[in-house]
Amino acid sequence: MLTTAAPCLALLREDDPEVKRYALTSLNEVVDQFWAEIANEISQIEELYEDESFKDRQLAALLASKVYYNLGDYDSSVKYSLSAGSSFNIDEKSEFVETIVSKCIDLYIEISQSKFLDPEVVIDSQLESIFEMMLQKCVQEKELKLALGISLESYRLDIVEKIIHSQISELTQEDTDDSEASQLINYVLTCATTVVKNIAFKVKVLNSIVLILRNLPNPDYFIITKIIVQLNDHNLAHQVFVKLLSTENYPIAYQAAFDLVSSASQELLIKTTQLLTNDSSIDASSKPIAKLLKVLSGVPTCDLDITFLYQNNNTDKGILDKTKATLDARNSLFHSAVTFSNAFLHAGTTDDSFFRNNLEWLGKATNWSKFSASAAFGVIHKGNLLQGRTLLQPYLPENNGSPYTKSGSLFGLGLIYAGHGKEVLDYLRGHLLSGTNNADNSDFDVLLHGAALAVGVAGMGSNDEEVYEELKTVLYTDSAVSGQAAALSMGLVMLGSGNQQAIDDMLHYAEETQHETIIRGLAVSIALLCYAKEDAAEPVIAKLLVHQNALLRYGGVFALALAYCGTSNNSAIQRLLHIAVSDSSDNVRRVSVIALGFILLREYTTVTTLVELLAESHNPHVRYGTAMAVGIACAGRGLNSAIEFLEPLTKDPVDFVRQGAFVALSMILIQQNEKTCPKVKQIREKLAKVIDTRMEESLAKFGAVLAQGIIDAGGRNVTIQLENSQTGTLNLKSVVGLAVFVQSWYWFPFSHFLSLSFTPTSIIGVRDDFKVPKFKINCHTSEDLFSYPPKVEEAKTKQTDKLATAILSTTVRAKARAKKRQEKESDAMDIDKPDEEFPAVKEETKDNEETNKKLETTTSNVETEQPTTEEFTNNSTKTNFVSTPYQIDNMSRVVPAQLKYISFIKDERYQPVRKFRGTGGIVVLHDSRPDEPADTIKTVRQLTNKNAPLPAPFTLEEEDE
Repeated sequence: MLTTAAPCLALLREDDPEVKRYALTSLNEVVDQFWAEIANEISQIEELYEDESFKDRQLAALLASKVYYNLGDYDSSVKYSLSAGSSFNIDEKSEFVETIVSKCIDLYIEISQSKFLDPEVVIDSQLESIFEMMLQKCVQEKELKLALGISLESYRLDIVEKIIHSQISELTQEDTDDSEASQLINYVLTCATTVVKNIAFKVKVLNSIVLILRNLPNPDYFIITKIIVQLNDHNLAHQVFVKLLSTENYPIAYQAAFDLVSSASQELLIKTTQLLTNDSSIDASSKPIAKLLKVLSGVPTCDLDITFLYQNNNTDKGILDKTKATLDARNSLFHSAVTFSNAFLHAGTTDDSFFRNNLEWLGKATNWSKFSASAAFGVIHKGNLLQGRTLLQPYLPENNGSPYTKSGSLFGLGLIYAGHGKEVLDYLRGHLLSGTNNADNSDFDVLLHGAALAVGVAGMGSNDEEVYEELKTVLYTDSAVSGQAAALSMGLVMLGSGNQQAIDDMLHYAEETQHETIIRGLAVSIALLCYAKEDAAEPVIAKLLVHQNALLRYGGVFALALAYCGTSNNSAIQRLLHIAVSDSSDNVRRVSVIALGFILLREYTTVTTLVELLAESHNPHVRYGTAMAVGIACAGRGLNSAIEFLEPLTKDPVDFVRQGAFVALSMILIQQNEKTCPKVKQIREKLAKVIDTRMEESLAKFGAVLAQGIIDAGGRNVTIQLENSQTGTLNLKSVVGLAVFVQSWYWFPFSHFLSLSFTPTSIIGVRDDFKVPKFKINCHTSEDLFSYPPKVEEAKTKQTDKLATAILSTTVRAKARAKKRQEKESDAMDIDKPDEEFPAVKEETKDNEETNKKLETTTSNVETEQPTTEEFTNNSTKTNFVSTPYQIDNMSRVVPAQLKYISFIKDERYQPVRKFRGTGGIVVLHDSRPDEPADTIKTVRQLTNKNAPLPAPFTLEEEDE
């Protein structure tokens, strides 16, 4: 056994090449034991490698690689291992090979990504060979997802396509949703959505997947729908719908259309509709085409949603009434707070009874409080496309009234048609133009504010150049009131377009105007244009973040947040953290922390850890930012760690920090009860106590009132869902709603934008004729696990106690002396009494014992009759998966956490046209017995449509004479 490497090292100095080869071979075998000794001669080994006349130079490179590996110099080790050629055996089972291969893959990924951006970059052939051999090894060992993930990370689309095609070719039967190929395609789509950072490569991957899917015998059109939303490609949507209609797959076409309406931009829906209408290859007047176009209009979706919210409205009006009675309506802040809370509580339910029953209280609103109050009708009737304009008609500009009420009603009208503004956009634009001509009049200026906001909300994401130019005309009037609304609405209309000309126009005007409100509106608008643009938005982000104007740096932070929304991009997170501790403006520091919530939407569990130290900052603006960041990222999740993080902030010495903590808690606890989140009752009581405490600061009370509205929003039937469950993409409206809601820090009426983030928590099964049949669905859990929180019990009025009669001290002493005399007299005549003392008490005790026995018997019976369950842990609380399910009706409330327990009853008449995947919303059904009569649920549109149905065709027969 060797004890030193000196003899072999000495042989390296010999002239004979065979001797040197022997020395290198021997040293290669003992390098792990004597690497420290061999390292002294590393220069000699390197010289052998550099000698091109030495035929065993690769062996020298391998030895040098192993020496540097043991020295911890991995870069040099990788360098020489690549030079070792065939001498480096990647199949060798050793720590050295595994480490170097891992380092080689990391190096290859880095260089390959650079090559995608710059084709002139050259990749070492040995490095590429090692990479491809390792991928081949993964494929042979059936580690296909690992191979696909590494290929995507290195931007090797050719390898991704090769692996998927190989799986498709191996299929021996028709491809289905459960096939290996379909699962791999879904995995690639998920990785492309969440992992791939480069937009250009992401688009190439998605287009490649679409091509593969469309060539399959039975393509999964629901995966294609996801890709359509990602690409925002109306041409692809048109081609898919034409194919489905030509093959008479009408139910699948309707389901895909419903999915698009719930997740796609308004621009995509409008352009797809135009292509289908103008396509000469299809009959636009046919019944299936008419139905499809109707779905794409968004009317059926809105009708079904408001029907669900109307029928299942479970608002606890006692909370609102108590809050109204507690707060002074003469204080505009409190009046606005109750207005917003009422709007959130009844969002989409069409229940405006609180306003109608409190007209005297409503009349105390002044100026912009009137604006917020009338706009609240839009939140309450959101989605009521049939009656929206009729309901707000008394408050619209055609009637007499306050300009603030008229302006707010226009904004409310926009909120009703948010994202579906085709029907009212021309009407709203008319007010925009008439107000522009009278911009010098203060009343018209106020009116313009509401009209501009309405146009922005109704035309959100439409990318309509004409509307944009009209809003720009309002902006150029340079009014602080209307200019702010026009600036923001320009970004809403051009949402996510990345239009460089629009960005340049906004930035140029922001640098010229002196109005802070306009600059801030333009800054947020630029951020909205950068939505989901990632690397493509970097030039404008870099320009804004270093701007000397703090308001434009503020916009740069939001641009960074929305450009990388949901991506968890490390570079973006690092920049935001740096700004949070270094910027000179408190406003910029605050929003830089809030922006972390948007970027970490998909990795929401990491937010509390990331901002933990910032929550202890001496700067209250930073602390407020941490509260809102956690609230945004964890919205609707009921995450216990987030609640524990926010609880100390509810006791913060600064009022607006407490306000942020209350709002954030309500966003997290929306749709939670005591069983899913035990602390929800305590938080609700805390909010009520803050509102009822007279000495509490106004801003904290404002936050508590808003929180009461958010936590029970939409009649306790909506949640804040930032990721669309049908397509796996970000929910565009929800993200935008939260982004603008945050601006209510400066302008309270922006609070109404939060209603855009509310998503109904429902399952709505519809037939292909869009009627809602009555049938049952299984829920495999205990019935009360996801039930509504109990309503607040009304406090019983206490009767006033009678005042005790005053008794003099002399009277007390006289009574005491008389009592002593009676005791002496009774001692002389002591009589035995039967054992029946205090009979009433004894009977009561006996009754209690019997009652307790009955309760024990009842409890034991309940325990024995309960069905067998399997316990598992979810979010730190134990829940039960019940083997014997209970049944719920169609169009019932089903919260996101409950969806995994939902299943359609086997062999039932109605089954979903696609395999149910634990997603709620609108589900198109296949009717196995279409000829049989069926009970259906009438929607709000059907109930309110008073037009008589058209009679069936008939012919008149002439009477015989």
